[in-house]
Order: sequence, then C-alpha cells, then structure tokens
Amino acid sequence: MEIFKTKASLQAHLQKARSAGKKIALIPTMGALHEGHLSLLNYAKPISDIRVCSIFVNPTQFNDPKDLEKYPRPIENDIKLLESVACDILFMPSVDEMYPDKDENWHIDLGELDQIWEGEKRPGHFQGVTQVVYKLFTLVQPDIACFGQKDFQQVMVIKRMIEIKDLPIQLAICPIIRDEHGLALSSRNMRLSEEGKIKALALSRSLQYVKDHLADNIDLQEIKKKALTILTQTEGLTVEYFAICESNSLKEVERIDASKQYVALVTAWVEGVRLIDNMTLA
Repeated sequence: MEIFKTKASLQAHLQKARSAGKKIALIPTMGALHEGHLSLLNYAKPISDIRVCSIFVNPTQFNDPKDLEKYPRPIENDIKLLESVACDILFMPSVDEMYPDKDENWHIDLGELDQIWEGEKRPGHFQGVTQVVYKLFTLVQPDIACFGQKDFQQVMVIKRMIEIKDLPIQLAICPIIRDEHGLALSSRNMRLSEEGKIKALALSRSLQYVKDHLADNIDLQEIKKKALTILTQTEGLTVEYFAICESNSLKEVERIDASKQYVALVTAWVEGVRLIDNMTLA
C-alpha cells in the first residue's frame, strides 16, 4: 500500500494509472476504521483496479468542537487494517493541505435534505460533508465512490451532489455491517461500555420491528408507536428521533405506497454517545 499526504503527489500517481486505463474506486473515511469500512474496500475490489482510501477528519462537518476533539484517530491500527485487505492507496492529508484557503466559501443547494433529521440536528453538517467529498472527487476523479448505508442521509446527500454537479461517478451504496448481536458497526461504538452496547441494540430491534410488521396492514403510526416503545423502555437510552421516510427525499410518511422505496431512521443517545441507524423497508 502506498501512502500519500499531498494532493500533488497523489494526482501525479493517479494520472499514470488513469493513462494506463485503470479503473479507480474511492472510499472516503474519517479513520477509526472497523469491519464496516473494510467491507467498502472489499466491495470495490472486484469492480475496480485501484482502491483509494482517504483518512481525513474533516473539521467543516463538525458543528460541535468537542465532538471533533474527541473523534478517535488510531492511525497505526487503521494502516494495519487497510493492509489486511490489500488497499492500494491511502491518502492522508493535513487540514492545511485540504483547506489552504481558511476563508473558503462553499454552499450547495440540497433542498430539504440538509434541513431535516441530521441536517436539523447538526446545522451545516452536510455542507461540510459535500465540501470535502467534492474536493476528494475533484482530486481523485474516481470511476466509483463507495459509501456505507449506515449514514443513509449522507448517502442521499452525496447522490444529490453528484446529480447537481453532473459528475461521471458511479455511487455504490454498501450494506450496513452489524456485529453478531445486530449493533451497527460505528467508530463511536469505541466510546461505549459493554453494558452500553447492549442498550444500543434497542436501535436495531426497533428498526427490525418496523420491517417485520410493515406488510401486516397495521396502521403505520401504530407500528411506529410500538417501535418507539422498544426504545423508550430501554433504561439509559434517550431517543432523538425515529421516522419512517421515503428513501430519496427522506420526507416522513403516514402511509406506504407499494411503488416507492422507504427507510426507517433512528438516532439515540447512550452513555453520552450519539448513535444512528437505519433499515431499508420493502
């Protein structure tokens, strides 16, 4: 695995690969890697010639400075994990490398997508996400970009940005990886105790309840009410939001149309850690 820390050196290397007709896949991450991230690299392996993984804790997508400060950065372990799946390139830039202009302005019109759910709770978050991802897209010029379904709203935001900017990039949405008990893998799980991880299982149980009962012709509000009960009856867990939405717009719905696709979203706090999860609904 080759490691690059500057845009110029990475561009020079990729230009040679591109000239040789190599297909490039980009896997953007903020590090603190786990099996979920590795699944993105494994997904990209058979459909690309070169896999570029970026590790960059992007300051513009954090609206809470303390959250940015606490974000884990186990870089030595991250490198070992990337080597274990034979990643081709690691791009590991500094903040100054990615943001040489401290007064850089960025705004993209995402409509309601960056104003609801995560957008409402974390103002400016998705502007920061699109800002850095667009920089990476422009730099790497990937044929394929792999993102995890776990950050479902983020994926829909990236999809919208690709459409707005008319980028020739295939967006690969990779399935959520869960542990043997059903907890969605997340870098934030490192901050949970074993007891906290058990409490956090209520998130996936509530989502699974919706998925299991959606075809029973039960009133959708009744399904949501019972799913919420699974969460509220879990001691030490605080629900931030739970919603059943149309997949692309993420607008909350009151009834299901069989011709459309839906997703159930949940965010909750356990032991001071903010956890998100989702499940697509057939």
